[in-house]
Amino acid sequence: MLKKILFFSLLLVNLIAFSQNPKLSPTTEVSVFTCGRGEELYSTFGHTALRIKDTVNQLDVVYNYGYFDFRAENFYFKFVKGDLQYFMNVTSFEDFVFEYQNDKREVVEQTLNLPLAKKQELFEALNAALLSKDRYYTYKFIDRNCTTMIVEKINSLYGKAQIQKVDDKTISYRTLLYPYFDNYFWYKLGINMVFGARTDHDAEQLFLPVELMHSLDKAKFDGKRLVSKTEIVVTGEDIQPKFSFFNSIYLICTILLILILINNRVVLQSYLFICGLFGLFLCLIGFFSEHVELLWNYNALLFNPLLLLLPFVKGNFLKRLNIVLLLLLLIYSIVMITKIHLVIMLPFILANLYILLKLNGRNAKLLSSVKQDRT
Repeated sequence: MLKKILFFSLLLVNLIAFSQNPKLSPTTEVSVFTCGRGEELYSTFGHTALRIKDTVNQLDVVYNYGYFDFRAENFYFKFVKGDLQYFMNVTSFEDFVFEYQNDKREVVEQTLNLPLAKKQELFEALNAALLSKDRYYTYKFIDRNCTTMIVEKINSLYGKAQIQKVDDKTISYRTLLYPYFDNYFWYKLGINMVFGARTDHDAEQLFLPVELMHSLDKAKFDGKRLVSKTEIVVTGEDIQPKFSFFNSIYLICTILLILILINNRVVLQSYLFICGLFGLFLCLIGFFSEHVELLWNYNALLFNPLLLLLPFVKGNFLKRLNIVLLLLLLIYSIVMITKIHLVIMLPFILANLYILLKLNGRNAKLLSSVKQDRT
């Protein structure tokens, strides 16, 4: 499949490079594809692409801004840092649809009611971008992705933002994204741990494929409805994973409960030390990464880098440190009261609270074991 895509892309690029852009016929159709969710993390939110079909010129191609190169040097480093280059590519309609049929993912096509001159302008702009540095863009989860790039191209036809978000703008980005991870506990936990305060802002930016589909239905150009026709190109299957204990919050609760029941100073402090390492990671990635979604991550109050000091301090300094950690944990708990991800973070809140209280001398049994370890 990849070889076919590359061959077709090179063929089209050569065609465009050595000839003028063909004049589109009056029967040309421009449409937006909204693709359903996939099982992989990168496909969780669906996908957006743009189709141009002209039977007179035997043209039926799909422009797709969702490509990235796994073979890029320092791929994971660039992805985390936020300067990974995505790019636009072009495939035949048949190859594009085949991929989604194979994955059983729904594809909805919305045909746009554009004048022929605007269709030609869009076609030439896409081809020009394909042959220039504009083909590439720096991926940003909310601000710049396959959906926002398509919105930008369509809006540029009229020089202003005609396509506006129509879905609820009063909920937060985190609340908007939360249902996408139903039955995918580890994705949900990881995303909500890593994402910072930006995702708690009101979700005013149009950035999800399904949001664009809804917005296109309401959009108008020159007083006319933008979408002239909507049809399902690929009928997808809503594949929901079966419940698994190992892919649920119950596994986390069980592990933390076992740690507490073991009631061993070394084990408990080792757990807190790991929490501290993760908190240090959250702080460093916030300074290092250009993904604004990772900035000001208040989860560092729960997975506090100060926890790294616990195995190395004693006496009154240890007690004062525990008090500081408990106060910061209290602040975190207050911040979390109104957050949608409170439930999945609650086991960590309760476990850390319980362990810190024990280490602070609130439990005689553990305190005695601590004293014995020091003799």
